[in-house]
Amino acid sequence: MRLRRQETRLSMMIKARTTLVYAAMIGAAVGVFFWIRSAGDTLLAPAGPGTFGQHAPRESGVVLTHVLLALVVIILCARGLGSVFRRFNQPPVVGEMIAGILLGPSLLGRVAPGVSAYILPTSVAPYLSVIANVGVILYMFLVGVELDTNLVRGRTHASVATSHASIISPFLLGSTLALWLYPVFSTREVPFVVFALFMGVAMSVTAFPVLARILTDRRMHTSPMGAVALACAAVDDVTAWCLFALVVSVARAHPGDVLVTLGLTAGFIFAIFVFVRPAAVWFARRHDERRVTGQSSIVVACAALLLAALATQRIGIHALFGAFLVGAIIPHDSVLARDIKQKFEDLVVVLFLPTFFAFTGLRTQIGLVHGLRDWLICFLIVAVASLGKFGGGAIAAWLTGLGWRQAASLGILMNTRGLMELIVLNVGMDLGVLSPTLFAMLIIMAIVTTLATTPVLHALTRTGEEVAVGPTI
Repeated sequence: MRLRRQETRLSMMIKARTTLVYAAMIGAAVGVFFWIRSAGDTLLAPAGPGTFGQHAPRESGVVLTHVLLALVVIILCARGLGSVFRRFNQPPVVGEMIAGILLGPSLLGRVAPGVSAYILPTSVAPYLSVIANVGVILYMFLVGVELDTNLVRGRTHASVATSHASIISPFLLGSTLALWLYPVFSTREVPFVVFALFMGVAMSVTAFPVLARILTDRRMHTSPMGAVALACAAVDDVTAWCLFALVVSVARAHPGDVLVTLGLTAGFIFAIFVFVRPAAVWFARRHDERRVTGQSSIVVACAALLLAALATQRIGIHALFGAFLVGAIIPHDSVLARDIKQKFEDLVVVLFLPTFFAFTGLRTQIGLVHGLRDWLICFLIVAVASLGKFGGGAIAAWLTGLGWRQAASLGILMNTRGLMELIVLNVGMDLGVLSPTLFAMLIIMAIVTTLATTPVLHALTRTGEEVAVGPTI
């Protein structure tokens, strides 16, 4: 007890001595600074431009406040609605897409315009646009990293027929539909060929990541039908994005520059696969052998994807194509790919993609679709899109020897559009190909076709799960 008392007294003495030393240090610092100040008052500096005291405009601080507030609201709403949709066996990304629409003029701007004007004023739209575009570039890079190119090279006859049919059929139906929609929703500034090509591509897109997530959630990704579906979606993805790059290059280039743009695009793709891909494989191998640190690898990956995005943007096609190609040449089963996914995915999914959805929501005005005629046209767009993807894919799969239930399951999976469709539509809006009304109709089509996938697939496999899923491979 006596020893403990002595230790306590010694500890208090040390604390008191430390406090005194600290106070003396602060006092000495204050005294020295006042001496420096008194000495400096006698100095005379040359005249300046007279900008001292002119603070940054208050508006910049206000905009930053609104941007930060908007990001908080966007993240929370996207995560909350995504969780709700997960409970109903829907991919969370569908809820996040709808959350972005609801935060725009379609709902919040209509029922609470004051709240909407404060949370998402028009002044934040350019900043959200930059964040959204960066997010899309990073997301497409991740899609490329996760893409198993072996599925594209080692595809079966069923995969070839189904994927090509699910591209050609909706493309032709969408182009045919353009004959009716062009004089109704477009202008003479937009060449019909660009409008028709864009409508064809918009009908042809399949959301490979959403499809893969649906198959994984239903434990169908290792089944024969699941493997065929992933192969079809991979082929579909690559074909659709190449076709989309062609459409964007035609839309952006002047009539005399189309061939130049296409030539530069072909040269870029050739350089990526002939020169950059071997370097990416070598670098991934060195990373796997731990000869390169994790941060160094991420720096190289970021520099490569940004340079590729910059190159495709300068060529005249969208920056996301360059990022996608760089991701696709990284071996998807390497440690490097796994590390990239771990470091990128959470930030992209939690922050960037909800911002993209919200930015899309700000541009979507469902109220523009009004009256019986508009809703009939909207219904026709959904029907044509579904008929092209589901019908074309299912019939082709059935003709290759799959049972009708498996063929129908494959067709409905090909009809999943999700985020990929939103990316295509936003590019079309930026290029001026789509009017706000048609943009809203196509957004509705993307949401409806994606929402329909899970319940229709459940209905098809509920009574014949063993037929649809089969043995694992």
